[in-house]
Amino acid sequence: MNIHSPQTGLPGPRWSAAQAVLCAMVALALAGLPFLRVAPNRLVSGEAVYFASALRGSWWMLVVPCIVLAGLCFFKPYRAGLWPTVASAASLLVGLAALAAAHASFVALAGGPLTRTSLGGGFWLASALLGLVMADALQRLRAGRATRICFAVATAGVFSVLLVSGWCDELSIMKEYANRSDVFFQVVARHLQIVALAVVLTLLAGLPLGWAAWRFVRVGHALFPVLNIIQTIPSLALFGLLMAPLGWLATGWPAVGQAGISGVGLAPGVIALVLYSLLPVVRGTLAGLAQVPSSVVQAANGLGLTPAQIFWRVDVPLALPVVLGGVRTATIQAIGLAAVTALIGAGGLGGIMFEGLFSSAQDLVLLGVLPIIVLGVLADGLFKGLIRLSSPYGPST
Repeated sequence: MNIHSPQTGLPGPRWSAAQAVLCAMVALALAGLPFLRVAPNRLVSGEAVYFASALRGSWWMLVVPCIVLAGLCFFKPYRAGLWPTVASAASLLVGLAALAAAHASFVALAGGPLTRTSLGGGFWLASALLGLVMADALQRLRAGRATRICFAVATAGVFSVLLVSGWCDELSIMKEYANRSDVFFQVVARHLQIVALAVVLTLLAGLPLGWAAWRFVRVGHALFPVLNIIQTIPSLALFGLLMAPLGWLATGWPAVGQAGISGVGLAPGVIALVLYSLLPVVRGTLAGLAQVPSSVVQAANGLGLTPAQIFWRVDVPLALPVVLGGVRTATIQAIGLAAVTALIGAGGLGGIMFEGLFSSAQDLVLLGVLPIIVLGVLADGLFKGLIRLSSPYGPST
């Protein structure tokens, strides 16, 4: 039967080209790139283990969701066919992680406690592509935010069960975590402390500066070139520029040093993050206030509201979604850049990451990087929700 598109009257698509391309790339990633790498210790790159070589016994059942996922590409993308696509991609994603952990346990029994099994490029690329398959299917399903959150929580819950049960303990990255389990969450807390201090100080400085740039045009003309120049300074160079004056202050004023401000550590790291974060917050504040319709302000004037009442009751609520967009950008940027502050003794997840880089331990680098990615994704989702709630049209838009 020939189904026509309601918009154009032309025949609708008979298959999903996007899903077919993504599934083909998943197959190429699993077939052409190492699924795992097995090494006698953590400092050696090791030998490649491909997906087909890791399949033993009942693990060949992982071929089933691969076939189902590929077969669904050739059916018209009806709603009934999209949920099996999501389920197949999710089951294959979890299955790949379970297979990698099972093979790591097999290798550990045969090779001894020092043997390391690392996740290879095939695993990471296939996992990312399967995530895109699920995102594409959920988008075409027009799944609501609650459905997406429930699906994400359910998938994360399955991975959490694999981790908590000890199934993944023989993977190299989990061995690196076990070696640092006593300090890992302290490092995460330190990273969050750096980000929180930077964001709070950025808001305290950036929001008034954004208002001043909106209220006085000359302030904006003088301010933005300076902020743009700061964005072009490499982070390490900015840290170096801050170390000397802060060290001089700590030496010349003992009270400043006793307050924890010095040329290395938390203070220069937070100050640098604040300087980098000012531009998105100031620009977002200016853009939010500037886009308030003049007709709304005139109506408020006609109702007899004072300038202060107009600002707090009209300008601020209407500008808030755009302002939060700037804060969202600054926060995610700070989460990533906070890792670099470890080079000047601020601590955080960057300490683990750079330790892995300096010792050529790839999985130790991942142990520092993956939590940063997770924190960035969580912050992004949080601000997206806040922006929707603050929208003048309500959270349903």
